[in-house]
Amino acid sequence: MNSSFLSLLVLAAIAVFLILRLRAVLGTREGFEKSPDAIKSAKPSKSRNFEVIEGGPDRDITDHVPEGSDAARALAGMKSAEPSFSVEEFLQGARGAYEMILMAFERGDISELRDFLSAEVAESFDEVIEARRAQGLEIEAHFVGLSDIAVQDAQFDATSREGELTVRFEAELTSLVRNADGEIVEGSATEIKRQRDVWTFAREMGSNNPNWILVATGG
Repeated sequence: MNSSFLSLLVLAAIAVFLILRLRAVLGTREGFEKSPDAIKSAKPSKSRNFEVIEGGPDRDITDHVPEGSDAARALAGMKSAEPSFSVEEFLQGARGAYEMILMAFERGDISELRDFLSAEVAESFDEVIEARRAQGLEIEAHFVGLSDIAVQDAQFDATSREGELTVRFEAELTSLVRNADGEIVEGSATEIKRQRDVWTFAREMGSNNPNWILVATGG
């Protein structure tokens, strides 16, 4: 066996060993996950100029309101008062709050939601609910879903640390109204209607109480 053939065998064995080692490493990772060393050594790509860099725009803000706007400055103030605050997480919570409050109002029972409503909003809800009852009307509603949700405005008072977020909801639901005799006088159980609401939530930023309060409603 000549030396050239032995050299080829040695190189082949080394190549197989390296392939097996590489496969073992890659096999423990999924998707586009990188090893810590790769992350440290990787250079930023010019095509990824949307990423947040130190001193750059906060995408959690500019993804929802125009950069440099009054609303953007208000959101930045909220984050300064409460660094853990996230606009995206707030909107996720607002989705659930909207459905919960809207359906309770449609059913005519907001007793379990008063801690999430300002006194003014609770009073206005009570007035409408009582007017329905006086007329013998009952609403049957089913929430289908939200077709859109967006931040419409934001305000922040640095002195009181109170933040206000106004959110636009575009919902889809079915709704019908029955009279005291059980007859349908309005709506349909199958026809989906679209409803647009603009609600304002308020909270003292940095407070131990994590709950946002519904302080205003509109269309």
